[in-house]
Amino acid sequence: MLAAGVAAQIAFPYTDGGTLALTVASVACLAAAVLADAASTRGWTAAVIVLLVAGGGGLLAESVGVRTGFPFGSYEYTGNLGPEFLDVPIVIPFAWVMMAWPALAVARRLVGPRRRWATAVVGACALTAWDIFLDPQMVDQGHWAWRFPHPAPPGVDGIPLTNFAGWFVVSFLLITVLDHLIGHSPSDALPVALYLWTYFSSMLAHAVFFGRPPVAVVGGLLMGAVAIPLLVSVLRARAGGGRRAAS
Repeated sequence: MLAAGVAAQIAFPYTDGGTLALTVASVACLAAAVLADAASTRGWTAAVIVLLVAGGGGLLAESVGVRTGFPFGSYEYTGNLGPEFLDVPIVIPFAWVMMAWPALAVARRLVGPRRRWATAVVGACALTAWDIFLDPQMVDQGHWAWRFPHPAPPGVDGIPLTNFAGWFVVSFLLITVLDHLIGHSPSDALPVALYLWTYFSSMLAHAVFFGRPPVAVVGGLLMGAVAIPLLVSVLRARAGGGRRAAS
């Protein structure tokens, strides 16, 4: 499922940023991979919690957002992302599922156990930084539109700062709840791999294919603040495992 989702994303640049079919396929496959990973490493209860908290929480935040402008700012979906529920395309809550589980795994790996506030902050940063790449792509494709797109972060034209503030608040709440309800496990290979793939592939896509090099730079720096330490952690763990095996 992870491979199928990645393959769908690889096709995005060759369709001017993705079609509805590719978007749904990538989100569906990667969300399914995330839920399967949660079930196989923590049990089916964990998978249900991820679905309800990340998917349900994301749906609630988006539904309130499109109706009131809080907490992201005033925006609307344009109707070309498929069927909707509560004024939100059904694919959107599964996108929250797709990246909330990796954000939690990344935060736990970097922070360590029993530091819940730090885990929530790092996890919120990890999830919010992904939207630096996501939102410009989706706006350029006409999937949603901002009523007041300014002020925007430097290099991320057309996406208001309020959006990222809202993302951080919602992400902080979701990661906090997930961290309290789901136990730790030494197995985090799939969510870590998904987070690193998303980071490097998003930089490449915006720099080369989507015509947004400034987004590649800004996203590379902000998401890289999480992804690069994560990569170092993975490489050190592999090197340490290799030394133990050799001895």
